[in-house]
This record gives sequence, structure tokens and C-alpha cells, in this order.
Amino acid sequence: MPLSHLSFSWQRGLQDIPADAWQALAGPHPMLDYRFLHAFETSASVDQQTGWVPYHLTVSDGEQLVAAAPCYIKTHSYGEYVFDWSWADAYEQAGGKYYPKLISAIPFSPVTGPRLLVHPDYAEPEQLAAAMLQQMRALCEENALSGSHVLFPDPASAAQCAAQGLLRREGVQFRWENHGYADWEAFMAVLSRDKRKKIRQERNKVAQQGVTCRVRNGHQLTADELALFYQCYSNTYHRHGSQPYLTMAFFAQIVRDMPDNILLFIATQAGKDIATSLCILGPDVLYGRYWGSLRDVSCLHFELCYYQPQAFCISHGIRYFEGGAQGVHKLARGFVPYTTCSYHWLTHKDFQQSVERFLAREETAMQHYVNELEERSPYKVVAEADDGAAGGDQLNDQAT
Repeated sequence: MPLSHLSFSWQRGLQDIPADAWQALAGPHPMLDYRFLHAFETSASVDQQTGWVPYHLTVSDGEQLVAAAPCYIKTHSYGEYVFDWSWADAYEQAGGKYYPKLISAIPFSPVTGPRLLVHPDYAEPEQLAAAMLQQMRALCEENALSGSHVLFPDPASAAQCAAQGLLRREGVQFRWENHGYADWEAFMAVLSRDKRKKIRQERNKVAQQGVTCRVRNGHQLTADELALFYQCYSNTYHRHGSQPYLTMAFFAQIVRDMPDNILLFIATQAGKDIATSLCILGPDVLYGRYWGSLRDVSCLHFELCYYQPQAFCISHGIRYFEGGAQGVHKLARGFVPYTTCSYHWLTHKDFQQSVERFLAREETAMQHYVNELEERSPYKVVAEADDGAAGGDQLNDQAT
């Protein structure tokens, strides 16, 4: 075989992989960064106890690492954002064991990116990616895993999954794009009148409650501000009767190790910091990830999680802001839907066929859903008069 000179191995943690070798494969995506993924492991956010067991696939040519995939053996489906609970129920009602399973993903992060990481100088990346997917299948068959799942792959990894016959499942998220806006009012000017009115009312409501906001990068963050963030983040889970996925040690480590990629938006009221929103910054994308508050302030979630990051993107020339999973309400704040995907292979052939039929039905429903969302675009239609503006239209919106 052409790839017979390569060595395929499974690693029980990133500590067994040289950081610089991983970085050569991962590229600039901040959540595939060795430091980010390693922080999950060293902070006990992913381990046997949490049901995320690191089991990364590596491919070496002699001493050189030429490919890898971030993989985990899962004993549940929490923190994946590709909801297969009904599959697990059906599989176990038929007498099988759905868990453990193998996934290739970024833990707790519904973020699209490469999953089959091949060195840019490797001559036959498609062939190597196909062999990696075959290794994942073999691991499942040899170890009684119910299947392998590739979550939120980028187009290149998705194409490889499709070529190897994995089942595609589509989802939808919401993304805001900065079309080179000169300032906030330039963005406001392209929205439909009712959306401008809604956004201005929400921002005015926050300001009228005496709330101000500031942004701090990882270099500027103090220990007190980081502690505030974790208190807010944990409070979000506690309000719903659950425990936070991630530990304080995880956040402290990424702030320390990759400060250029960390942004914390902080809201203050009456001299007291009351809420935070943490984002991860990539070369041309800002990812909204974690939010929490200590007080209930009307519209503060929208201000801290959407409007402040959007304004940051405008002022710093960042093209995209991804606000996280789900949330039809994002449409009214300038976000538009875009399709995400995952790929699935089930060890049991009959179950694979059942899931394939399910996905065919789901795909039709998902397409109808996306079409409906696109009809609700927050932006001006061609027929709407371009009153421009920011000026007189702003006064009309505020007076209405």
C-alpha cells in the first residue's frame, strides 16, 4: 500500500505529542491550538471522570508527525451540540450499547474547523485523510465502540468524510459578518427599519440602567476579573440546576498561555462588575463562547454577548463574529443563518441504515427551516428606500 511506510498511533493525551509538531498541522484556528486543547486535559475538564477520554489519532513518517485528529472516547453526549440522544435511546432499546463512542471534535465547542489535520507539505492529503477515517472505523470495530463521529468539520474535512461514505447531518447556526463597516452606525444603516429600532431600544435600555461595558484582552486581565468571570460563568449553570463543564484552572491556563486570543467583555453597574462575556479571537473570526451575570438586567445579555463583540469586530476589522449554538433571536441582531454539519459512521450496519433514513427525513425538514430563516433576514430588501441612515432615521427610531 502507498501509505504502508506511515505509522498510525492512538495517543492518550496531548502530552504525548510535541507541541510544535501539532501546531504545524493545526494552523491558525485558536481552538485547535495545542495550548487550548491541552488546557482541557491538564485542568481535568476532559478525563475519565467527565466522560471525555482523550484518544488522539496521529500519523508519523519516521520521526515527523504528518497528520493528526483530535479525538475523544465519550461515555455520554453532553457538550457536543450535535444531539444524538434519540439515537442512543433507540440503540439501547434494541439491546445494544451506544456508549462508548468515538468523536473527533473540540470539546464543549460547537465551532467549525479542520478535523483531519494533515501537514501542508504532505503530497497526498486526501489519501492520508481517508486512511485516518479508516483507522477510526477499525478502532470502533476492534473495541466495541458504537461508531465514530466527526463534529463541525470544515469543508475540506467534510469532503473527506463524504468521500468515505460517512452519513452527513446538517445543522444551522448564526453568524454575523462585518462588511467593512466604518463604524456602528454604518452597520445600523444596512438593517431594516424595525431591526434598527429594536437594537437601539435595547442598547438604550441597558444604558438607562446605568450599565457601562469595557473589554480586556488576556494581557490586561487581572486575577480579580478572571475570578469574576468564573463566578458569572458558574452562575449560569447553577441557575439551571447543573454544574459547569469547565474548571477555573482551564480558563486560567488559556489566559496565561494564549492571551492574544482571549477577550473578556465586562459590564459594570453602580461601580460593581456584574456580568461578563468571554470570546476567543482568531485571525479573522471572533467566537462568542461563555457568558454569565450576577444580576438580572434587562437586555444585558444582548449588549454583552452581541453588540459589544460586534462593535469590537467593526473597530478592529474582524470579518466574522460567531455567537455560539442555536438562537433564532440572533436574527434580530444582524446575524444570518449558515449551515453546519457533522458526519457519522455506526458499527452496526442495520442501525447505520436506520440512521441514514432518519437523516434523509431530517434533511428535508432542516432545509425548510433554513429557507424560513433566510426569509426573515434582518437586512434591508432592495425595495426598501435607502434613507441611510444613520442621521434622521436614528431620530425617528428613538422617538417611535
